[in-house]
This record gives sequence, structure tokens and C-alpha cells, in this order.
Amino acid sequence: MKFTLSWLKDHLETDAALDEICTRLTMIGLEVEDVDDKAAFRPFIIAKVLSAEKHPQADRLKVLSVDTGKGAPIQVVCGAPNARAGLIGAFAASGTYVPGIDVTLSVGNIRGVESHGMMCSEKELMISDNHEGIIDLPEDAPIGSSYAAYAHLDDPVIEINLTPNRPDCTSIFGIARDLAASGLGTLKARPAPSFAVEGETPVRVKLELDDEKLCPGFALRLVRGVRNGPSPRWMQQRLLAIGLRPINALVDITNYMTFDQGRPMHVFDAAKVSGNLTVRRAREGETVLALDQREYKLGPNNVVIADADGIESIGGIMGGEHSGCDEKTTDVLIESALWDPMNIAKSGRGLGIITDARYRFERGVDPEYMVPGLERTTELVLELCGGTPAKADVVGYKGYQPKIVDFPYSEVRRLTGLEVSTEESKDILTRLGFVVTGSGESVSVAVPSWRPDIGGKADLVEEVMRIHGVDNIKPAPLESHAAVNGKILTTLQIRTRMAKRALASRGMLEAVTWSFISQEQAKLFGGGSPALKLANPIAAEMSDMRPSLLPGLLMAAQRNADKGHGDVAIFEVSGTYENDRPEGQRRAAGGIRRGTASLTGAGRMWSNSSRGGGKPVDVFDAKADALAVMEACGLPMGNIQIEQGGPDWYHPGRSGTIKMGPKVVLGYFGEFHPSTLEALDVSGALCGFEVYIDAMPEPKKKATRTKPALELSPFQAVKRDFAFVVDKAVEAGAIIKAASGADRRLVTGVNVFDIFEGGSLGEGKKSVAIEVQIQPVERTLTDEDFEALTQKIVASVMKFTGGVLRS
Repeated sequence: MKFTLSWLKDHLETDAALDEICTRLTMIGLEVEDVDDKAAFRPFIIAKVLSAEKHPQADRLKVLSVDTGKGAPIQVVCGAPNARAGLIGAFAASGTYVPGIDVTLSVGNIRGVESHGMMCSEKELMISDNHEGIIDLPEDAPIGSSYAAYAHLDDPVIEINLTPNRPDCTSIFGIARDLAASGLGTLKARPAPSFAVEGETPVRVKLELDDEKLCPGFALRLVRGVRNGPSPRWMQQRLLAIGLRPINALVDITNYMTFDQGRPMHVFDAAKVSGNLTVRRAREGETVLALDQREYKLGPNNVVIADADGIESIGGIMGGEHSGCDEKTTDVLIESALWDPMNIAKSGRGLGIITDARYRFERGVDPEYMVPGLERTTELVLELCGGTPAKADVVGYKGYQPKIVDFPYSEVRRLTGLEVSTEESKDILTRLGFVVTGSGESVSVAVPSWRPDIGGKADLVEEVMRIHGVDNIKPAPLESHAAVNGKILTTLQIRTRMAKRALASRGMLEAVTWSFISQEQAKLFGGGSPALKLANPIAAEMSDMRPSLLPGLLMAAQRNADKGHGDVAIFEVSGTYENDRPEGQRRAAGGIRRGTASLTGAGRMWSNSSRGGGKPVDVFDAKADALAVMEACGLPMGNIQIEQGGPDWYHPGRSGTIKMGPKVVLGYFGEFHPSTLEALDVSGALCGFEVYIDAMPEPKKKATRTKPALELSPFQAVKRDFAFVVDKAVEAGAIIKAASGADRRLVTGVNVFDIFEGGSLGEGKKSVAIEVQIQPVERTLTDEDFEALTQKIVASVMKFTGGVLRS
């Protein structure tokens, strides 16, 4: 948001200097982003041409003798057709930077004649695009004085970084109102426009909408007999200063109102409007040629203003070229309407149109200024273009019902730590335009029509705080507590961090992928629900919320492989989405390994000899990563169960499902199905896993946070080997679980070290050999003790797996 200092002072009576105003703006939340003090225009002075002689070597050039009011005349070579003796204009001496042409002048030699400066055109001083001749000033212009001061080019331009929640400050009047409320001057009250009207506006407006909030109000007025020429110099200078190009008086007036009052307006050439106006939804496939010379295809989501011949304007965003005003316009229809901010935002984004009107309407304009804005615009049209106004036609508007917020004054202290008296809080809110009623420690506050961002008492606290002064918040140390604080992070937050640390320690790199994937990828990984489809995706291939982390990681790995980095191990801990309800968002830890990127290293390395040197990753790498995450999260690994197989995107014979109990699924791991990789256009040896951190049960609360004393047995551990003959369908994990449960006090570990299948065992049988570690606790075990424990182990394995001890 840009504005000039003099423009601000049209609305604010203040003697404050530029620096003080800028500081105060930042302190009240309107951060000053840039200040152009117009120092570049200071070197230009008013000078008089004493003589203009023809250049001896060029027909179109003249040699001027210029009086700058400071010493002897200066010789200047000039090619302007209007250069003549007696002309008074703007002079730039050698060494001056000329902003309009981005050149720093030096003493030049033009066709053998030295030139010690230049007489400037309006374009060279960024006044207009006129470059046909040098500036021609009146005879009474003071020679030798600053041209910038004379032409009001020294008016500083302030740019503020406006946050989206402050639509009231999209106008210079609103900024002045905030500064006045902060105590920096007095807000100037502009008298209400006063002019006589003749007759009715013949063009009527009809609102044909299924939802009245799409256009809560519409005001229209006809002005006959206008003269649409250039706008006055003061208006053009202000518009140019903030980056707008003057077009003609009628258009410039609407642009001026947009920035001066935050009230976007539109003018139709009445002669080009056929019949009455209708505000309606556009029909599918309708098009309009807009003022930016582009044709837009519209649909029912767009609200338009149409006449008997078709669409004349995209409501609240941009007018149509057909009914635009030009130098032939004599009768105009001035429009002042209200539009739904959400619809404006969606329409503008969908059509790709960014305008000053859209910027304001999608944030919310003052509804109570709809009619006064029409009156003020009419006043400017009459002042600059003449004409006779008709009575305004206002439809749809039902008035503003102020929002009432219950406000305990104590909230200021609670939320900010500031000690602000109730009197000062009330005074601040009153100066800002709020209506405070009631007495005591809690009052009712009516929100003014220009503050749609105020929704509750916290917003009122913010208003009090910023006007009272954020710099008044004194630094204070955190309060100390006598007792040790409890944990601050939730279990899910702690486990998220531990999962990331565990995977990083296993040589994997963290990746951050998009939460959006294509519909085809979503369906491959169990998603693709219509409820998870984005209404306005940023790209066609990012149309659905991801049901899994794996597609993004697989595509990232392939992109690395395409660039020559095939051995990749990456992970991500983030959200996945099963449905559109809050409980459908999961917290998952997923990772993939590609090529030879195993835990022991990637590529052909001597350190990989234990794996055969450069062996591709497989299901066991993915399993180890998944279990490492669970162990890092503090799960009791003895309760973990692994079942063969997993979702369809995994290889059916090289994947597994991790469970805790029969119903709680903690995750999956394995090598990917070839058809999944083919559908993703991904190649190479790939394995991966996905663990649901939010599915892990909460740890049991301990009576104390102190770690128990370390208890080590003084007795020697013993290992015993067993071989069981079981059916081929029996998983080795079931045997491990059965052997471990035989005596949990003595059996401290069980490992499978051999699997044998052969004809001597019988059809459909296999032999699984396990090593059982036995740790005596109270005494050295006797032969009888070992015999009894052996019988328990054999009996347990037989009971749960049907296995028999191999003879």
C-alpha cells in the first residue's frame, strides 16, 4: 500500500515530520517497508533559456544559453522542437541523475559543441509519458529555485506492508484514522457531499442471485452531460506516485477513490449499456472481454453484471471493455456495490486476475460507505467533468448490524502482560471507532463497520496493545518454579523427534515432499477418495491429499537416480490422510532405500563384504528400519508381532505387517510390487516401510520418573540350542515367541540360526533351529534346573506351533 505524505495530510492534521510518522506507523502495526523521500528530484532547478541558436553541424539541434539563476549562463545542446529563447523549464546540470531515462549526465560533446546539462521533458522527470518537448513553465516561475518543490515532485512516498487482516487500512483515510487514534494528529472530517439531483436513474438494477450474500447491496447513479478529458495535474501526480498510470478523468476518479477511501468504484458509459442491469451468476461458457484486453471464460462460480446484450463487468474484479469510458463519453453510470469476499477471492484466483478492486473486496470493504462512496465519487465527477446527476438507485442493502463483543478489561493484562487502565483501554477503543457500553470490569463493545477482522476479545486486546505501544512491554525473566516442571511435549511430538533421530542415525536423509499427489498415485496407495480431492489444486498432478508417504519418497528417489544418484536412503515423518475428518489424519514415519543403500553402506565397498559387496537392498533392510523406529519410540519389542504380506503396493512374498495384538496395525514394510513401480515409472531395487506413530499405544505411567537401579546378575549366562520340526506354514516368529514365553524370568533372548527343509523331514515340513539365552538370577542352575526349563520350552513350542523336537 503506497501513499504520499501530502495525500495523507489531506486526512490528517499533524505537524509530525516524515520520520516520526513512519516510526508511528510501524509501532501501530502498519510496518513501513520503504520510504522514497524524492531526493532524486532535488538537483533539478527552474531555469530560463536566454538564447536558442541553430547548431552549426545539425539542423534539428539548438545551442541554448541557459540562466540557472546562479552565476554565468550555461551552454546546453537541445533537440526539443519547442526550445526557444524566453522559455522557462526544468534544468539538470552535468552530474545529475535523471530518473526517467536512468542516466547520470556528464559534460557531452554533441557534433563538436559542448553541452553542460539538459533541459528536461516530463517523461525524463517521470511526470508523464510526454517526450515531445521540454517542460514549458509560466513566466512567473521562480528562476533558480527547486523545480521539485515548485511542481510538487518532492512529495515523499511511503509504502507500508499491509497484513491481510487490516482491510480498513487499504485506504489512506483509514491509515490517517489509525494515526489519529494513536495520538499523532487529528482526523479531518470531510463535509458530506452536497449537490442537486434531477430526475431518476433510468437504468434499474435487479439482483438475480440464489444467495443474497454474493451481492449484499448495489447502488447506481446516472450523470448526464460529462466531459471526459485528462484528470487534473494534482490527481495525475498522486496516481503516478503510487504506480498508477493516468488514463482519463472518469477512470482516474475511480482509481483515486479506491486508494483514498478504500472504496472500489466502477463507471459505465451509459450509451453502451443496453436496457437494465442484472447481477447474476455467469452461465457456463459465457465470455467477456475485460478492460485488460483479455477475454475470460466464466462459469456459475463467477458473479457478473449484465445488461440485455450480455456481460458488462466481472463483479468486484474488473469491468468489461465494451462499456468502458473514453473521450466520447457524455453520460455515465456510477456503480458502488458490495460483494462476498470469499467469492471474490475464489473468482479472482480462478480467473488469474489481480486488481486493486479484488484486493479490497476479498478482504472486506466498509458496507456503510457504499452509498457515501457513491456520493463522494459523484461529487468528484461533477467537479472535474461537470454534468447533471440523477437520483441514486440503491437495491439489496439491509444496513449494518454491528457485532457485539463482551470484553473484560483484565484480558489485556492476561494476554499481553501490559498494565493498561480501564479508562485508557476504553479511550483507545473509542478513538478507533468502537462503541463501548457498560461499566465495571467487563463491557460490551460494538465493532465498527470498517473492521470485519474483529471477531472476539483477543482482537480487542490487540487493538489496545498496538495503540498503547508494543514498545511499552518491558522485558521480564521467566518465572522460576520450585518443583521440576512436567514434560512439555506430547507423546506424539516426542516420538516424532525420536523417529527422525533413529532413522537419521541409520544413514537415511530426511526429505520433505508435497502433501498433494496425483489421483492415479493416490489410488495406487489406497486413496483417491472424492472427499480428499482439492477444490483448487496448485497443479494438475497435485489433485489429491496423500494417503501415504511412500509415493512422494519413491518419486524423489527416482529423480535422484535420474541425476546419477541411484543409491538413495531417505525418510519422512509427516501426515497422511485417510479421510476428511480430523481423526483421518495420521502421523506416519516412512522411508525407502534404493540400489545398494543399506545400513552398512552403499556401492561396491569392502565394508559390504558381509552382504556380498554391493548387494541390492531387500525386505530385511526395510524391516530393520521399521523396527528401529518402534524401538526408538519406546515400544516393548517383545509384544511386536510380524505377519507375512502387506498392502497391494508391496510384493506379496517379500513384505510384512507389524502388529501389536490381533487388531492394532502399527505399519508395513517390504519390497515394492513391480506393477506399482511400473505405474509410477520408477525403476531399481527398492524397499520401504511405513509406521504409524499415532497408532502406538501410550506408555504406561510410572510411579516415578527416576530410573530404577541397574541390576546385573553375577551368574554366567548359558546358551542352549533347539531344533523343532514344524509345518512349512509356521512362521519362525511364532517359535521365538513360544520359546520366550516359556519362562520370562530366565529366558532373556531367542534367535533363529538355521532353517532346513528336506525329504527326510517329510512332505510340508521344515526344521527351525533356535538359540536360547538363559540368564540365572538368584543362583547357579543345576542340571535338574536346565532339564526342567528345557521341558518348558519344548512344551511351549509344541502347544503354540505344533512343533516337535527334532531327534
